[in-house]
Amino acid sequence: MKTILLKNELHYDGSQLKSLFGYLEHGIQGDSCVSFIGSCDVSLDHMVDGEDLLEKSLIQGSQMLHFIFEVFDRELVTGIFLQRLFASLVSDEIYKLTRVKLDRVGDDLYFESKKLSISVATRSSISVLVHFAMNISNAGTPVPTLSLEDLKISPRLFAENLLTQITKEYDSILSARLKVKPVF
Repeated sequence: MKTILLKNELHYDGSQLKSLFGYLEHGIQGDSCVSFIGSCDVSLDHMVDGEDLLEKSLIQGSQMLHFIFEVFDRELVTGIFLQRLFASLVSDEIYKLTRVKLDRVGDDLYFESKKLSISVATRSSISVLVHFAMNISNAGTPVPTLSLEDLKISPRLFAENLLTQITKEYDSILSARLKVKPVF
């Protein structure tokens, strides 16, 4: 998996969750993850979660740490597995850094009733896409939230560490499939 942490802030509105975002916008081709810091305000036009659409949910935050994954030639369930694996990696890393134990509910992370993350997985005609983001600040969120500021975690260093971890995990998974003998 190829990764990049953007130097400049980027506002996330949902339009970035599209095929070849990493390649056409940031020059990384293939299975990839683009991470960046920026505000979040997903319009209903770009919302892909049916539950959020039905509830006309507000998906907003003044500053978040975003990760957009794209993997090719996979089923949607692979994206959901990736989404939940990444949530677990985030939770584990936060525990190592702070000793704060988060609860993972599906693909979301909580501390008590405060929500740290948002996430969605979807499929395009050529790839599976995942957006995962964490609050850096609690400002501008429509629900009670936990933020990286609350946890005293540096977002850029945290992103770099997570990108390294998910790359190792992803590459290890792809490698593991090549070393087993088939059964008949």
